[in-house]
Amino acid sequence: MSAQELGHEIYTLKVNGQSHPVKDAWIGESLLYVLRERLGLPGAKGACEQGECGSCTVVMDSQAVCSCLVMAAAAVDTEILTVEGLGENGSLTDIQQAFLAAGGVQCGFCTPGFIVAVHHLLDSNPEPSDDQIRESLSGNICRCTGYGRILEAVKIVISQRGA
Repeated sequence: MSAQELGHEIYTLKVNGQSHPVKDAWIGESLLYVLRERLGLPGAKGACEQGECGSCTVVMDSQAVCSCLVMAAAAVDTEILTVEGLGENGSLTDIQQAFLAAGGVQCGFCTPGFIVAVHHLLDSNPEPSDDQIRESLSGNICRCTGYGRILEAVKIVISQRGA
């Protein structure tokens, strides 16, 4: 019996600019599961598994998505960007540095999802209003910071980039 007859697939995902073969995968696996368990990219976190918390946010074809809601096989022929792919050679991005400077990280569980969401926001809207920032981040939940420091971090980056 072949892998396909057993309900398993072999496909390739383009993640962070590189092609990654996914072998012997069950066709119904979530993108979150494949990123973390099959490709060794643990940045996106699994929490609610229902698309409510944003801890698993990645960018897929220029759209921020909850990777827990996307079947990995449906992500074939797309461009996927995870938190691991944001900085060059492992260096922190300006957004990551601003989160640290503003104290926008506490336990850190939600941080990768927020970082990806902020990158997506500022890539599409370099000077968002406070309401646009809040709306863009409304799909991400943080139980530690109270959001004030996260909003401050976004404003720091906007200010630095506009300077």
